Amino acid sequence: MNYDSVIKIGEREISISSPAYFIADIAANHDGELKRAKELIWLAKKAGADAVKFQHFKANKIVSDYGFKNLGRQLSHQARWGKSVYEIYEQYECNRDWNLELAKTAADANIDFMTTPYDIEAITMLDAYIPAYKIGSGDITWTDFIETVAQRNKPVILATGASDFNDVDRAVQAVLKYNRCLVLLQCNTNYTGSPDNFRFINLRVLQAFALHYPTMLLGLSDHTPGHAAVLGAISLGARVIEKHFTDDNDRVGPDHPFSMSPVNWKEMIERSRELEASLGDSVKRIEGNELDTVVVQRRCIRLTHDIEAGKVLNREDLEVLRPAPAGSIEPYNINKVIGKKLIVAKVAGDALYPSDLEVKLSD
Repeated sequence: MNYDSVIKIGEREISISSPAYFIADIAANHDGELKRAKELIWLAKKAGADAVKFQHFKANKIVSDYGFKNLGRQLSHQARWGKSVYEIYEQYECNRDWNLELAKTAADANIDFMTTPYDIEAITMLDAYIPAYKIGSGDITWTDFIETVAQRNKPVILATGASDFNDVDRAVQAVLKYNRCLVLLQCNTNYTGSPDNFRFINLRVLQAFALHYPTMLLGLSDHTPGHAAVLGAISLGARVIEKHFTDDNDRVGPDHPFSMSPVNWKEMIERSRELEASLGDSVKRIEGNELDTVVVQRRCIRLTHDIEAGKVLNREDLEVLRPAPAGSIEPYNINKVIGKKLIVAKVAGDALYPSDLEVKLSD
């Protein structure tokens, strides 16, 4: 399999050594109002997002009114909707006449503009405005569509909610058939916002992805409350994070209840940057901010009493105490010190150095 381990989205490099790239999914939270959509773009930028993402669907191109009505009842998060599934999708369509205005607003805010397209027309209309495509979990089995997106030769961000590994690999192969720039997202598509969903987010899937697709760029599309799952994902290698974004969780609409508010989003970014700073490079070393504590916390070999030059040292002459000045003899060498002749006079409590001994410790 050929895929890139470093890609660019807009001006941002995405790689395992880069800070996580945060996508604020406005989705249906524009509530059908262009003014709100534009305000949310600015709020997302202020909260620290790297990209804003919309969802371009048309009700008659994404759902079957007949099909949902004949399920007998609405399921999952849709059970809380006060209208039919078709009516909700129709109400919250992202007006395609807004495309240029939304793209311009994002450019003015200096934030990347993206979408999840749900039909071919959306791809055609939006391609000029976006640096990357997101493919939603619900389309993971629609390989013809995935291949069409991949052929646009822009980075593809693929969500994998409600799927098994066969579904994932099939979709991955569909992208890689045409496009090396792929980011694979772990996802759980329960949109209820219940704390119980933490039991199902299954972040260790990221480890399984990393084993099967070494060096592939990974991420998380998350719908759990808060940002605990995000921090866990980053620690497991996720470098693209997607969360829904709103200005008010109490507004009426399908996506508001489980979205992040600007305050919570900013907190998530701040904690994530702290985590990234703390991850380091895996090399165990004395760090630059520990140089003083090496002296004050470590022990060295010191003398229990005044000793004249020429004395052969025994165990009773020695003790192990803090601090340990640079170059002093470490406690693990105490057996090498016993039996050596002291060549300078030293006082009680003084540290021993290799130059104080007649014979080198390595002899």
